Amino acid sequence: KIRCPVISRPTPVPLTTRSAYNAPPGILGFRAPFPFFHSQFPLLQTLHSTMTTSPALVSPSRTTCASLLRQLQVIWDEIGEEDGDRDRMLQQLEHECLDIYRRKVDSSRKHKAELAQSLADGETEIGVLVSALGETASFPRLKSVKGSLKQQLSALKPALQDLRQRKQARMSEFHKTQLQIAQICAEIAGNDINTVDPKIDERDLTVKKLGELKSHLNELQTEKKLRLHKVSSSLGKIHELSVVMSIDFSNTVADIHPSLSDHIQSKSISNDTLARLTSVIQSLRQEKLDRLHKLQDLGKTLMGLWDLMDTNVEEQGKFDHVTSLISSSLDEASRQGCLALDVIEQTEVEVERLNALKAGKMKELVLKRQNELEAIYIDVHMEIDADAARRTLINLIESGNVELSDLLSSMDNQITIAKELSLSRKEVLDKVEKWKHAYEEEKWLEDYEKDENRYSAGRGAHKNLKRAEKARILVSKIPSMVENLTSKVKAWELERGISFQYDKAPLLRMLEEYTAMRHEREDARRRTKEHRRVQEQMAAEQEAIYGSRPKKPLGQSTANNTMVGTPMGRRGPTSLGRQNAPSAGKERRESRYHNVAPINYVALPKDDHSVSRGA
Repeated sequence: KIRCPVISRPTPVPLTTRSAYNAPPGILGFRAPFPFFHSQFPLLQTLHSTMTTSPALVSPSRTTCASLLRQLQVIWDEIGEEDGDRDRMLQQLEHECLDIYRRKVDSSRKHKAELAQSLADGETEIGVLVSALGETASFPRLKSVKGSLKQQLSALKPALQDLRQRKQARMSEFHKTQLQIAQICAEIAGNDINTVDPKIDERDLTVKKLGELKSHLNELQTEKKLRLHKVSSSLGKIHELSVVMSIDFSNTVADIHPSLSDHIQSKSISNDTLARLTSVIQSLRQEKLDRLHKLQDLGKTLMGLWDLMDTNVEEQGKFDHVTSLISSSLDEASRQGCLALDVIEQTEVEVERLNALKAGKMKELVLKRQNELEAIYIDVHMEIDADAARRTLINLIESGNVELSDLLSSMDNQITIAKELSLSRKEVLDKVEKWKHAYEEEKWLEDYEKDENRYSAGRGAHKNLKRAEKARILVSKIPSMVENLTSKVKAWELERGISFQYDKAPLLRMLEEYTAMRHEREDARRRTKEHRRVQEQMAAEQEAIYGSRPKKPLGQSTANNTMVGTPMGRRGPTSLGRQNAPSAGKERRESRYHNVAPINYVALPKDDHSVSRGA
């Protein structure tokens, strides 16, 4: 129930003391509340109902408040306050009462939030400590505690204090163990012992982590005992490598650490010492491997030069200790001084001496490579200045400014590149050869169709007829052949960024020129065909008007009746140069045509059909 410290239940006032404006009974007389009182002052009406129904809850202070309210009513009556003023003052009184309640509620809510935050912080800290210590089973969550917030806080504090004490004890153990580990690590690393306390990860203070640290401490103590053995073993390997390559052992180990060359002082077992020992061993092994490879290469070079120069066995025997290492592995080369620098220098001197003698023969080898390179380029229709290249090679060899072996290697590289280029051009060159063959057949067909006696029953005429038929088929494929070849050349040039040369001329330009020439010939052929068609039509019209002309004897040809072209049904693509050649077969067919055609018959040209059949 709502209680107001300001407004209490007033004593009923006689009706005669009410104001003239007939104030609501709910305020003055505490009768049944007026609807206006309900809507305008709900809090005062609620308080009135509360004090009316529960008079035992009304304290003396509230009774005093009621008397004050009655006094206020009397004073208003005496003053004669207006109804609106009384309403405003009552509303203000209600607002002030609400503000007091609101401030108290806000204050209580804030205090509750602080208690809840303290409880949450405590639970969070307990959770963090339990997680860090790894004792979740020993400290279950305290949310099961019932009661008010203060009761929960009271139950939380002992557990929190216990966990804090355990954390301090655990951190002390961690500190002691980590300090010992840091001291041993500093000793192994060869550094001064660090007096700064080691950092402890307070997020992980579990017994398992502590056990791991103690186990690591035991491992470090064991490793400290094993390091002397590692140092001794490394020194033995260094001594073995030093003997094979004739290197001063004492100076080598002294550079690593002075204590390693002193037999009295205890040897360093620091990380740096072990790392440098390992590095020196690897460096010496790499040096041994490099020397072995170098001697093996020199030995192979010697044997090659001996074969080239026909060196006698006695001279070869002086370097048996070198050639015997050609097939040896790294571990097999263990003879004392077999990989010394003196041995390598002596072998290099001998190789240089033999190379000087080999210069004359190298000239022959280089020129032989040049011939091979020229043959490759000629085979793929790529022309080079062979004479200039030979002069350059001879000048280089005679000047002595270039290593002959490097020059020979360069020639081999050029040959390899030329072969790769030849392989990349092969597909295009194959198509070029087909195009050239078709072009040759086209030229032959033109010459063949210019021959007036091609249909005579002479020797080889049947073979020529078959070849002409095949040539017409092949010539009809030339446009697609050229188009396909052009696309291949463009793709090749786009891929390599260079022009495709064919016998010192760009192949693409050759194809374009041929295409343009072919178009010109086709245009000339069409014009000739049209001219012939017009002439034949005019002749047919004249025959229809004037009648047929007298028959000519077979084989007789004049300028008036000589027809241009090839036999009907056998004509293929022809050039402009053969359009004026006479055709005896055409005259014979025309003679037969004049004998059977009526006077008014108009001849229709058959050139287009014949050309299409020939193509």
